[in-house]
Amino acid sequence: MIFKSKLRKQHLLIASLALGIMGCQSAQQDSEQKTSSAPMAGDTIETIHGVQVADPYRFLEQDTEQTQAWVKRQQAEGKAYLSGIENKQAVVDRITQLWNYQKISAPFEHGEYTFFYKNDGLQAQSVLYVKTANGDEKVVLDPNTLSIDGTVALSGVSFSGDGKTLAYGVSKSGSDWQQWQFVDVATGVKLDDELKWIKFSNAVWNKDNTGVYYARYDAPTGGNLLADVNFNQKVYFHQIGSEQLSDKLVYERPQNKDWGFGIEVSEAGDYLLFSISQGTDTRNRFFYQSLEKPGEVVELITDLEAEYSFLGNDKSVFYFKTDLDAPNGKVIAIDINHSDKANWKTLIAESSDPISSIAIINDHLVVSYLHDVLAKLSIFSMNGENRRDVTLPGEGKVAGPYGKRSKDYFYYVFNSYVQPKTTYRFDFKTGESHIYTEPKVSFNSDDYASKQVFYTSKDGTRVPMMISYKKGMEKNGANPTLLYAYGGFAISLTPRFSPANIAWMDMGGIYAVPNLRGGAEYGEGWHQAGMFDKKQNVFDDYYAAAEYLIDENYTNKTKLGAYGRSNGGLLMGAALTQRPDLFAAVLPAVGVLDMLRFHKFTIGWAWTSEYGSADVAEQFPALLAYSPYHNVTKRSYPATMVMTADHDDRVVPLHSFKFGAMMQAQQQGDAPIIMRIESKAGHGAGKPTSMKIDEFADIYSFLFDSFGLKIPGKVN
Repeated sequence: MIFKSKLRKQHLLIASLALGIMGCQSAQQDSEQKTSSAPMAGDTIETIHGVQVADPYRFLEQDTEQTQAWVKRQQAEGKAYLSGIENKQAVVDRITQLWNYQKISAPFEHGEYTFFYKNDGLQAQSVLYVKTANGDEKVVLDPNTLSIDGTVALSGVSFSGDGKTLAYGVSKSGSDWQQWQFVDVATGVKLDDELKWIKFSNAVWNKDNTGVYYARYDAPTGGNLLADVNFNQKVYFHQIGSEQLSDKLVYERPQNKDWGFGIEVSEAGDYLLFSISQGTDTRNRFFYQSLEKPGEVVELITDLEAEYSFLGNDKSVFYFKTDLDAPNGKVIAIDINHSDKANWKTLIAESSDPISSIAIINDHLVVSYLHDVLAKLSIFSMNGENRRDVTLPGEGKVAGPYGKRSKDYFYYVFNSYVQPKTTYRFDFKTGESHIYTEPKVSFNSDDYASKQVFYTSKDGTRVPMMISYKKGMEKNGANPTLLYAYGGFAISLTPRFSPANIAWMDMGGIYAVPNLRGGAEYGEGWHQAGMFDKKQNVFDDYYAAAEYLIDENYTNKTKLGAYGRSNGGLLMGAALTQRPDLFAAVLPAVGVLDMLRFHKFTIGWAWTSEYGSADVAEQFPALLAYSPYHNVTKRSYPATMVMTADHDDRVVPLHSFKFGAMMQAQQQGDAPIIMRIESKAGHGAGKPTSMKIDEFADIYSFLFDSFGLKIPGKVN
């Protein structure tokens, strides 16, 4: 406790020094400042819709020498604190041991080739392999050769229809910016073609394999590659062998700068398809262009009223999964030659279970559902007749199905919180599944348990939660517990195996994941119940989960840790400012923490369709009411580790910088407020294995230290 108290004083000193650099005044200067007409840096106050809002750490938004110096000091302090935790290496060793197993992805087929990813165990990035018709395997692309430290990662791959050419995107240090390149699969020779300034887009091959369609932004001109706002995405066609400057502009909407284009070519190569989004809104428009009879882009679905996910087509008949008048999803057919809504045909009606994913395989509709968050897999005819349910190996998550319309089999990946990812192949002829690849992890899954419970939220809503632990755990009210959650953007938190979570359970920890409103675990209605001015429902669901764990004697407030990333980082910020009494430690990671300015940086404007915007007078009060940065006050806070990365250009690190500085300055208790700022890392995607292991080890070590528990000399 002495060390923690000293550290807190150092943090307060750093915070004051940081403000001093920017011109923070002494008491006398404060008095003088009241008469000044121009507030000095560090005292920024702006009036928003008639309300005065203070933003004392606005200067940390700028990449100045002062900010860089502040970040370096925070990095040093955070590393010093974490490295001083006794027996932390035992956590690193156990996670490393568990992580060190061969991981093979589900296969995907193109032409006569079968492709898959493989990681031997601790490789920084997984390697892309190809298997030929005669069974020979070889490396197509090894991302580990792209950089010395593994911080250059594959961000996407796209194979030509014949499987002979690979287009692949790379991302540096976790940035959302991608550069796409090309390689000849047979020879491994890299082509000269390069495509730049791409975000949130794949490269989609045309029918004759001569080029790709892709969406890109103009090169940033604001001077800050990682923070400048991104608008006006455009669709281009690139002919292999040509310069990007000569690429053909296929479609743009300069009058709709916030439109984003998801592009696809139909399996038969007869149509170019545009799924048009606005921000992160789950609803979309849908346009198409004939590639057999070139003409104008046809606006098939023009109203932003529902989700329309293209599944495939039989010439002029297009199949979609939609939530139009069906929050849990349904499958419809639209004949584009008779496209009035009165002619739309429902093939698979909405059910009580929301649809998770669909694929057309073997001229069947293979549908993955969520039944109380757990997977269910069903097969229908193209007319919507239920043919059979696929028997799954247990209760957990299904990724997939993966297959082609012309094949009589498909693959799916099954896993749970205590069962590693295993790939199965389903055969339409036999109606049975068989293991295709199975990992060998250095633990016995039978020694662990994962069960689903239901609890009641503040307004009476029934919410599910998965609780996982090592068998033999006693409900004694004192177990170290980690409560992880997200709650937003229609993202469902389904069971997911992580070797790091097994290490946490080996430490005697409980891993709990509630399915908060804002996700899509119960369809679009569940999502909308956690959006805009209903965001408080998400926070209340989370607090109710914590209270359930305490009331049911799993843990207590001194042994309960809170952790969330991105939108889940916002949840952590709310937990700190609304219910700091409920947790012993809180970890906001790459969080959206300034709800009044998030839309002013990179792709943040896209989230206004989820949160609302402070620029809108009617939406401003709700955002201000829960914005974590603006609701930090002088009080006692639990141990906090604010986590971010210097190359995060999705949720830019200024959120965490400002929030961390504010927390350190306002902390009135003895618990530490530290920052963990990664270098050469981004929002999370593409992070090398070693950095992932270090991050989990720091999280678990920080939690144990905050709980007043000593890490055992060996974790097993």
